[in-house]
Amino acid sequence: MKDRDLMPEELEELQVAFKEFDYDGDGFLHYKDVADCMRTMGYMPTEMELIEIIQQIKMKWGGHVDFDDFCSELMGPRMLAETAHMMGLRELRSAFRQFDSNGDGRITLEELKESMKSLLGEKLKKGELEEILQDIDLNKDGGIDFDEFVMMLSSR
Repeated sequence: MKDRDLMPEELEELQVAFKEFDYDGDGFLHYKDVADCMRTMGYMPTEMELIEIIQQIKMKWGGHVDFDDFCSELMGPRMLAETAHMMGLRELRSAFRQFDSNGDGRITLEELKESMKSLLGEKLKKGELEEILQDIDLNKDGGIDFDEFVMMLSSR
């Protein structure tokens, strides 16, 4: 069962990789090129995985896989599995809004202090809060914008 479909940017990434290894431009990837294609996309399949994939391509599609099957059967499930643990943008925005109590798109030191207390039940000392803010505030404007918030969460 799939939790979600591939995002447009994920499909685009698949398409770029697929085209790059579809050497004769016939709309099919040869089973020998699939491993290289996967590696270009940052996947490091094990020898066992590769044997399974090659078997699948040979048995199911006669040695060549088209873009639809490449997405839905080979790479799609892997991409979705890899991102399953990542929070979606919607959840991130919602979390950001909880911290950004005045809704101005920035989390200030004061909002951070309030949120830590009300949302997480943690009361931090002023120095600790300022240190957290400094670590997260990449552009050094004294507040945390959404991008900095996302970076903070993804680096944890």
